[in-house]
Amino acid sequence: NNASISAHSFVSLPKLLEVNLGKTYKGERSPCGPSRVLHVRKVPIEVSEAEVISLGVPFGKVTNLLMLKGKNQAFIEMASEEAAITMVNYYTTATPHVRNQPVYIQYSNHRELKTDNLLNQGRAQAALQAVNAVHSGNMSLSGTATASDGGMMPGQSPVLRLIVENLYYPVSLEVLHQIFSKFGTVLKIITFTKNNQFQALLQYADPMNAHHAKVALDGQNIYNGCCTLRVEFSKLTSLNVKYNNDKSRDFTRLDLPSGDGQPTLDPTMQTAFGAPGIISSPYPGAAGFAPAIGFHQAGLSMQTMPGALGPLTIPSSAMTGRMTIHGMAPTTIHSVLLVSNLNPDNISPHGLFILFGVYGDVHRVKILFNKKENALIQMADATQAQLAMSHLNGQRLYGKVIRVTISKHQTVQLPREGQEDQGLTKDFSGSPLHRFKKPGSKNFQNIFPPSATLHLSNIPPSTTDDFLKDLFAGSGYTVKAFKFFQKDRKMALIQLGSVEEAIQALIDLHNHDLGENHHLRVSFSKSTI
Repeated sequence: NNASISAHSFVSLPKLLEVNLGKTYKGERSPCGPSRVLHVRKVPIEVSEAEVISLGVPFGKVTNLLMLKGKNQAFIEMASEEAAITMVNYYTTATPHVRNQPVYIQYSNHRELKTDNLLNQGRAQAALQAVNAVHSGNMSLSGTATASDGGMMPGQSPVLRLIVENLYYPVSLEVLHQIFSKFGTVLKIITFTKNNQFQALLQYADPMNAHHAKVALDGQNIYNGCCTLRVEFSKLTSLNVKYNNDKSRDFTRLDLPSGDGQPTLDPTMQTAFGAPGIISSPYPGAAGFAPAIGFHQAGLSMQTMPGALGPLTIPSSAMTGRMTIHGMAPTTIHSVLLVSNLNPDNISPHGLFILFGVYGDVHRVKILFNKKENALIQMADATQAQLAMSHLNGQRLYGKVIRVTISKHQTVQLPREGQEDQGLTKDFSGSPLHRFKKPGSKNFQNIFPPSATLHLSNIPPSTTDDFLKDLFAGSGYTVKAFKFFQKDRKMALIQLGSVEEAIQALIDLHNHDLGENHHLRVSFSKSTI
């Protein structure tokens, strides 16, 4: 019952291709059923056998190959169906590129390749032997030979634990995927915060890839002068990802739900690695999958064996909206955000100015005239736009979960003279309330995700805790706890009923006039009471 491609395939090539385009031979399973034979389309004519084989190598042993150069197609046979399934699932989320051209991979109807007497098989077999030899050679060189009980050698897990130090710019799951994909196929990533540090667990298809990445990337800066990577082997040998969102991703499983934006770690991992992350992706594209900016998803140019990566640099030009990661084309990132799913009954340009102003200086806000649940917000620069997006995307505001992405617009247009606008567009570029105008301002070091505890400052000496508690309670908020700073009564912490309440209270009461020429300053706190 096992159909196979034989030497006669060349005679009946149109028939063979028909099969892969959706018609079935008798006794074969339908085209969508998994098979260890994979059909590769749109293969550039100049591509070598080794380059096609390299598409499969990260997932397991490639046992056979058939190149149909005139048709820009190829068939790859994997040693196991499981390897083929992982490969197809992975490449569905991250289109592979060979010679900078996208290629497309799907299951073949054929169960195995029988290509013994084909003319081009000499080259294919030589290429297979060479790639497999290099691959197994690298495995033993890296000390990743498996122990007699079938387990890994000590310290050679396919899972890496990453810590990012000096986190001055947000580092997203996509950026980690982009960087680590240079060293092999990344299957899963989970990001989380532990001990106030942004951390991640990243699983490769192969321990060899993890070894190369660790050697090349440990101690490197992701951006110029900051975001230093610390890379070590994890004690875990595989990751269990429950949700695909901007904090966790399983690239082999498209069917996972997005959850509530809060990935849950497996209980054994939770105890080992602390709670899931609070830093969400600065680049959530549609449904939090591909980056909204033009990063090449996965960057898989698949130059078979990973080489060393030079220092990763995002120069100071990132501030003005150009980002370059070593080995990637520079990408223009705009400083305008698109905010959607707002509650039109409660939101105003001023409210958005105050909230987004926690993460950068807001120059203009436009609530869309015909779609009042959407707004455009122009930040001072692209870095601030990413920061605001990473912290506010997925937060609840006035009963709705808001979505924040980078807009394709480069600026927010002010209405023309006499144009009906209902006060929906406002220019805040000259506002005295900008928090980040002064270069090197302390405010840059006090940027935290939304939390139920707010940091209050600029409190006049005569103000009592009861007065401040009443101010928040009288505005409709649940005050759970309050305390002044011991050393400085100009500052205090107040804990409200929920993160959503705290966001709304910040919008309502930041810059509230407390008398004695003092206006209350409100920020999110990293501490709890």
